[in-house]
Amino acid sequence: MKKLGKYLSLGLISTLLTATPGMGAERISFFYPPFGEFSLSVDSLEIFAKEGKITDELAFYASRANPQQLAQLRELLQQKFNVTPTLVSQVTYSPIGEDLIQRLGSLIRTESRQNGFFALRSSLILAAADPEGLTVVNLLRQFPSRTMRLSFTEGLKIVDDLLQVLQKRDEVVTWIQQEAIASTAPIDPLNPEVAKSTISWDQLPDLRSPGSFTWRRSELILRDKSRNRVIPTHLYLPQATASTSPEDPSPPFPLIVISHGIASDRSSFAYLAEHLASSGFAVAVLEHPGSNAERVERYLTGLAGPLEAEEFINRPLDITFLLDELEIRVKSNPDLQGKLNLEEVGAIGHSFGGYTVLTLAGANINFQQLQKDCGSNISSFNLSLFLQCQVTELEAKDYQLKDERIKAVLAINPLSSSIFGESEISQIQVPVMLVASSQDIATPMVSEQVRPFTWLTTPHKYLVLIENATHFSAIAKPTPGNDVLPIPPALLGPNPEPAYGYLKNLNVAFWQTHLLNRPEYASYLQPSYAQYLSQAPLNLSLLKSLSAEQLIEPRMTRSHAIPASTIFAWMTPGLISSPQAFKASGVPTAAVGIFNPSVNMFLAAFSSLEL
Repeated sequence: MKKLGKYLSLGLISTLLTATPGMGAERISFFYPPFGEFSLSVDSLEIFAKEGKITDELAFYASRANPQQLAQLRELLQQKFNVTPTLVSQVTYSPIGEDLIQRLGSLIRTESRQNGFFALRSSLILAAADPEGLTVVNLLRQFPSRTMRLSFTEGLKIVDDLLQVLQKRDEVVTWIQQEAIASTAPIDPLNPEVAKSTISWDQLPDLRSPGSFTWRRSELILRDKSRNRVIPTHLYLPQATASTSPEDPSPPFPLIVISHGIASDRSSFAYLAEHLASSGFAVAVLEHPGSNAERVERYLTGLAGPLEAEEFINRPLDITFLLDELEIRVKSNPDLQGKLNLEEVGAIGHSFGGYTVLTLAGANINFQQLQKDCGSNISSFNLSLFLQCQVTELEAKDYQLKDERIKAVLAINPLSSSIFGESEISQIQVPVMLVASSQDIATPMVSEQVRPFTWLTTPHKYLVLIENATHFSAIAKPTPGNDVLPIPPALLGPNPEPAYGYLKNLNVAFWQTHLLNRPEYASYLQPSYAQYLSQAPLNLSLLKSLSAEQLIEPRMTRSHAIPASTIFAWMTPGLISSPQAFKASGVPTAAVGIFNPSVNMFLAAFSSLEL
C-alpha cells in the first residue's frame, strides 16, 4: 500500500504545484565567448507565436533565418503537446526520466547557473497542467527562474557528440546500401541452383500477397501461478482452402511466436500474424503483462510504478511458459491435436521483444558488459541504454533463459548492445535476421543492430536495413484502445505501408527457409531481391555478411567539419525550429532534440518507453 500511495501521490503533484506561485522565465540567455552575453526575452517569442510579429529584439535573430524557417518556428511555438500532468509526473519521476532531465539540466540552467533538473521537471508538470497545455512558450513561462541560461560549452559538446553520431550513422547507411548493391549476385549455399541463372523477380510469387490458407483465431488466457502472471495470447491456426496445394505446409504446422515491445499488445503485429497464418504457419501472439499497453497505461495514469528490472527475466519465461502450456493442450484439446509442431518454433520480437527472442536463442544477460557500459558516461543518444542499464538492479547470475525449441529468430529494432555484448551474441547458433531502421532514436541502428550483427557467428544471418524508417515503422497503426503513448507525428516517420510489405515478404521467406527447410525460398533472402522490393522513401537493403573491420571502415573526415559560426547560428535561441526548418538549413534533423531540448528530450523519454 505504501508503494501504491507513493505513485498515486505523483498524480497529485501538478495540482499542488499549480497552487504555488512561480516567477517564470523572462529571458533565455547564454554566454558566447569572446563576444559576450546574448539573450532573448520570452515576451518576444510569445508575441511572435500569437501574433506573428517580430519585435526589434527578435529581429536580431530572425534576420539569420529565412521565411520558411520563421514560419516553422512559429508553428512549433504554437504547437500544443497533448500530455496530462499525471503522465508528465510519472515519466519525469521514473529512473529513465530523471536521468534524462539531469543530463538536460546541465545544458539548461537556472539564473544562478545551477543544474536545471528541478526547474525543468516542475515547469514540465506545470505547463501540462495549464489550461493552454504544454507548449514551448508555456514551458518557459513556468520555468521557476527569471532567466533560463543555456550552457554554451555544454551545448557545443552535445552538438559535437550528436554530429559525430549522426555522421557515423549516415556513413554506415550509405556503406550498407552500396555493399548490398555490390552483392546482388544471387548465390546462396542453401540453394546452389540459384547461382546458375539470373532470377526474374517479377515472375516469382509475390510473398507480400496472402497465402492459400484462411485462418482461425482463438484466445488463450494462460496463468503462470509460480510467477503470478496472466498471459493473454491470440493463437492463429491455418485452415486449408480449395486453393491450398500439396506443396503448401500441412499439419502439424510450425509455430511462430511474436513478442511485442513496451506499451504494445497483441494488435501491434496482428497484420503479420494474419499474413503468416495465411501462408501455413501457426502463430501465437502473446502479451507480456509486466510491459504491455495496459501495464504502461496504468503507470502513466499513476496507478502503478515504473517497469521493473525483473521484466528482462519474465519476458523470455513468458514464452517458455506459453510453449509448455501448448505442449499440454495439444494432447488434451481436440481443436489443437495434430495442429502444432512445437519442436520447430520460430520467434519474432520488436524492440524489447527483440531482446526477448535473442535471449531465447541463446544470448545470456552479460552483467560484466553492463557494469562497464552503465557508468556516468552513458550515451544520451542511445535511449535504449537507459533501459538496458536497469538490469544492473538484478542479482548477477546465469538465468538460463535459452529455449531449445526455438530454431530461428527475427528481431526488429532490438536492444542488444550492452545487455549481451559480443561474447553473448556470438553464442547464438540458430538462423537470425536483424531488422534496423535508419531513423530509430530509441534503439539506434549502429549500436543496437549493425554492430551486434558483426558479432553473430551463426552461418545463416541476415541484416535488413530500412532507410528513413523509425522505431515505430514496423508497428501497426494504433487503435483508440491501445494508443497509450502520445508519440508526435514527426517521430512516426513516413507512411509505414512499404515496411509492412517488406516484413510480410521477408518473414515468409525466412521461415519457409529455416523452419520448413525449403531452400527454394532462400532466393528471396538475397540483396538483389531486397533491391527489387525497395520503395522510396523507405529504401530496403539486405546483407548476409559484415565484419567488424568493414563496419569501422566508413570513417568520418574533417571535410565534414561544421564551421563554428554555423553552430552558433544553430545554438541561437531565436532559431529553435522544427525538423523541416533544420533540414532546410542543412542541420541534421535529429539535432532538433538538442536545439529544442525542453520539449524534444522530454518527448524522447516517451519514445524510449516504446521499446
